[in-house]
Amino acid sequence: MAPVTRYQLTIAPTAEDLARQAAERVASAIDLALAQRDRAQIALAGGSTPAAAYRRLGAEHLPWHRVDVVLGDERWVPADHPDSNARLLGDTLLAAEPGRQASFHPAPTDRSDPAEGAAAYAKLIASLCPGDPPRFDLVLLGLGDDGHTASLFPGTAAPGVVDRWVTVGEGKGLPRLTLTAPVLSAARSVIFLVSGAGKATALQRLLDPSESPQRTPARLVQPQVEVQILADAEAAALVANS
Repeated sequence: MAPVTRYQLTIAPTAEDLARQAAERVASAIDLALAQRDRAQIALAGGSTPAAAYRRLGAEHLPWHRVDVVLGDERWVPADHPDSNARLLGDTLLAAEPGRQASFHPAPTDRSDPAEGAAAYAKLIASLCPGDPPRFDLVLLGLGDDGHTASLFPGTAAPGVVDRWVTVGEGKGLPRLTLTAPVLSAARSVIFLVSGAGKATALQRLLDPSESPQRTPARLVQPQVEVQILADAEAAALVANS
């Protein structure tokens, strides 16, 4: 019988506090990794929620030149497209010193098709992170109002892929490259960053041990360590007193 995933929920009173706590926890994970190994590898989420946290994180005085950064998922758009997660990181974490010293490895959305891009990204991930599956020091994830995380959307094939490290996801009418559940679950540290009233039901479902991973693919992220959840008061409204 698989072990039950443990969650630790922290509720931030304001958006500013949510960003601060997220930046601090990511920085702590990087510090811990670099105390044990020459380099640290982290996978970050896209979307609007983490942008403020990334700006704060980029100002943290860490040995960024020893940090490899990838994205947990990426839309199949050019790197300079407004919807690109790579562009988001370029505008936030990597926009100024000292954060721009990090080694960012973007998803190869310039290949002939998403399947080729996924295969190339999987090779890149395997070369950066030792392990089978590759083991990141930290994975930062978002949570969609439909229960998806990374680009593991309910009702699609991607959540069920367990024989490769990257697959092609489909969400909101757009192909995406996404890390698979085995890679996300192998991480030494996992943080979900959740904000907004629209995420309240999804967060309640994530924390429900009886919830189906088919309906809420975020529950497929099952690391050996306790999963940290940082949420604002609106997102945590249905679980704050449970």
